Amino acid sequence: MAPLLSRQFVLAWLLSFFSGLAFFLFVHFPRYLEGLGAGETEIGLIVSVSALAAIVIRPAVGREMDRRGRRPVILAGNLVHVLALGMYLTVDEIGPWLYFVRIIHGLGGALLFTAVFTFAADLVPEDRRTQGLALFGVSGMLPIAVGGVLGDVLLAQFAFESLFVASLGLGLVSLLIGLLLTESATPVPESERVPFVKSLLQADLLPLWWVTLVFAFALTAYFTFLRTFIDETGVGSVGSFFAAYATTAITLRLVAGWLPDRIGPKRVLYPAMALFATGFLLLASAHSGLAVAVAGVFCGAGHGYGFPILFALAFGRASTASRGSAAAIFTGLFDLGAVTGAPILGVLVSRFGYASMFRLAALLVGVGILSFAFWDRDLRLRRRGLNYTRVSRDPYSPRHAPGDPFTEPGE
Repeated sequence: MAPLLSRQFVLAWLLSFFSGLAFFLFVHFPRYLEGLGAGETEIGLIVSVSALAAIVIRPAVGREMDRRGRRPVILAGNLVHVLALGMYLTVDEIGPWLYFVRIIHGLGGALLFTAVFTFAADLVPEDRRTQGLALFGVSGMLPIAVGGVLGDVLLAQFAFESLFVASLGLGLVSLLIGLLLTESATPVPESERVPFVKSLLQADLLPLWWVTLVFAFALTAYFTFLRTFIDETGVGSVGSFFAAYATTAITLRLVAGWLPDRIGPKRVLYPAMALFATGFLLLASAHSGLAVAVAGVFCGAGHGYGFPILFALAFGRASTASRGSAAAIFTGLFDLGAVTGAPILGVLVSRFGYASMFRLAALLVGVGILSFAFWDRDLRLRRRGLNYTRVSRDPYSPRHAPGDPFTEPGE
């Protein structure tokens, strides 16, 4: 089996870890906004502003990664990210300046997150792509656990500004690591470039875009509102939820990250999404700290498999010339989920309470994964009827299996 680890992979992993830790300290940010007088709906809007900025820039990010390579985008993203983290130290009220800082933060996150995961996907072997991305994704899961706990510790001892200072320091470490990276992909010649819109509308990618958006929308329920849910109910803690969440996801990825490549990605994806939805139902009925932590275990299990499987499928179905754009679309859907999820779920919390909001998130996940299953399968069967014969060597392409060119592993 081709090795997963290399010097560049490890450097990218460390860059992702430190930048991710700087980002996930902001799981406590709604508490700061509450202190400035923001309500649930306004918190949702403020959170969504950075995601909206990230969505706007995503097409350009994809084009530039295919045109110039991944490293220049990583370096630019690090610079903008550090700038935004420093600007939070100047925010002391709800107003236009706060929204501007959130926009800059969103731009930096879009550049950095998209490029570094594309960089990692370039490095891992095709036949171990899900496992490689799952391993790389640990660099993003560890900050979820550490960020929640570190934020609890900092805020128990110091003013909220300490959290901004800590995130700025972590962002600077990420910037320094980025200087050590070398390019992972050959820039695509002008004559071979695939238009961004064509990648967006590629038929076999549309079902993946849909289920990824549903997944991202649901994530907003606890990444945005868990802090205020715990403050209002007095049940559990942010640190315990995200520690259980990340520990579960990391354990699955380290111990059984090979499973999707071995038995088929969809055979793992469907039960993972069922666990993810169950976590929301447990949060809706939680009356103790233990219940909140158990909900973190279920949500973490779903996320632990869901993200790398969906990304591996999308990356494999895209052509080599359009993988930068495909990665930009995939990661951009998480911003779109935040843009739509934060305000909508914020309104639901204000009118019906947290329990109803978490139950709706669980229902949406269930509807999303079922519709994906039928849509993707129907697309495969219709293509069979057209008697296509092109076969890809990529095990994540729906044109892989000998004798059935439109069957993916696990179908």
